[in-house]
Amino acid sequence: MKELCRILIVDDEILVRQGIKHYMVWEQHGFQIVGEASNGKEALELVDQLQPHIVITDIVMPIMDGEEFTRIVKQRYPHIEVIVLSSYGEFSYVRSTFQSGVADYILKPKLETQELLQVLQKTARRIPSLQYNEHNDQELLSIDHIIEKVISGYEVNYGQELIKQAFPYDHYCLIGVQPSGYIANNHTSAAVQSHLSTLGMRLAEVLESLGTSIVFRPAPVSDSGLIVFLVNLEASQYARLVTVIQKLADDIYIQSPQIGWVMSDPFAVFEQIDPVYHQQILKLLDYRFYFPDRRLMLESELPPPVAVQGAFNLKQFAEEMKREHFEFAFQELRQYVTAMSGNYVSTPFELKSFLGNVVFNIITLLGNLDYDIEQLDAEKYNYFKQINEAVHINEAIDLLNRFLLVVDEQIAARTQPNSNSNMKKLLEYIDDHFAESLSLTGLGQYFHFNPSYLSSYFTTHNKEGFSEYLNKIRVEKAAAMLKEDEFTIADISSKVGYSDPSYFTKVFKKLTGLSPSQYRRKHLR
Repeated sequence: MKELCRILIVDDEILVRQGIKHYMVWEQHGFQIVGEASNGKEALELVDQLQPHIVITDIVMPIMDGEEFTRIVKQRYPHIEVIVLSSYGEFSYVRSTFQSGVADYILKPKLETQELLQVLQKTARRIPSLQYNEHNDQELLSIDHIIEKVISGYEVNYGQELIKQAFPYDHYCLIGVQPSGYIANNHTSAAVQSHLSTLGMRLAEVLESLGTSIVFRPAPVSDSGLIVFLVNLEASQYARLVTVIQKLADDIYIQSPQIGWVMSDPFAVFEQIDPVYHQQILKLLDYRFYFPDRRLMLESELPPPVAVQGAFNLKQFAEEMKREHFEFAFQELRQYVTAMSGNYVSTPFELKSFLGNVVFNIITLLGNLDYDIEQLDAEKYNYFKQINEAVHINEAIDLLNRFLLVVDEQIAARTQPNSNSNMKKLLEYIDDHFAESLSLTGLGQYFHFNPSYLSSYFTTHNKEGFSEYLNKIRVEKAAAMLKEDEFTIADISSKVGYSDPSYFTKVFKKLTGLSPSQYRRKHLR
């Protein structure tokens, strides 16, 4: 069989890449799609690794566009042919790529299967080392290609006899390997690809060692940061396979704890590859976020998910924040996040979005309460980024707790100053408003202090507590009035803030040793 013409697709639109990839059974025409990338920078990392004969590239792409990419490819790899995809308005860019030596171009709006095939065939004939012959045999519809089509959800015609020859046993299962925290975006760096390739070889060696009653094939998937193997086995061999893969995962965990292993339940029909891949393998990879200590994820071994009762009451949380009941508000928040951490069927994206929203709301609410949020506001995007990049639930919760610790410090900076400036303001306010109905609650609302904390703060930073100090000020003011014969004792009681003259008399005598009338008689003489 002659060598297939290897093709690399470069386009920032995944639908375009997938569309080209699944246009037809390329192997039947002597071609093989060996890789794809979303911009020129990623593509350059793949060119040396995949050694394509032809590159199909878009022009307008982020990071590195098709014009720059084409120029670099033709400089470094002059033997690689480049075909450009473009829109009508990009012809000036296309013209510049022809100066770099592109083979041809195709307008995207007119991209059709037959035209693309003809351009590829014409370009492949220009490659002397390839000796391209478009009349390939039907045998090029390989079992790997069938697996790739079926797992991607595309229909493909194949003979059941071909499947039976490749997979003689009555059951199948899928095994997946992926680095922890990897975000599927259909491309990975060359380093990650190399690491995954090594893991794939280790897995293949272990499966090979199982001997009879098991056959396996790599299952090509669109996510290049994931390795999937299709295993065909007798149903009685499944438990043994689980034990072997568990040991492999344990061994690799010692050096690479970030690597995740997932394994599907056994299934009996080849066409079930697609639903099993999407409903078990990909979901189990998502669940890994909630189970960072599990080396091998099996759906049958997962505990029941914790039910979260309703959405978080953000309105009530905001009200508690406004009342400066911070301890209660944060306790409720932590309890809700703990419940969410057990609800592993919720995607990591949902939990991370919730945490990011909470961080944003706390900073905004503190700002509305006139707290100093300069540091928090400056670092909020860093918090968003770290939460988004958290690879497991413990890391995400730790980030929330670290944020709340900084918030507590900012609150403490307000209520526990290094100087007595706040205490001075409190005393001055009491001196100016002693005749009013003062209370810790009212004073706390005015100065944005928690009332319970204000009581201990006042005692710590002053010789008397709040009530003792207020009574002392009122008695001093009353004593000054009693030295004059201008007001009655009842009037003086009201003017210094006591609505009950008898209570005023009791407090006055306690602090001076004399009743108000005795004090007046003594000082009037």
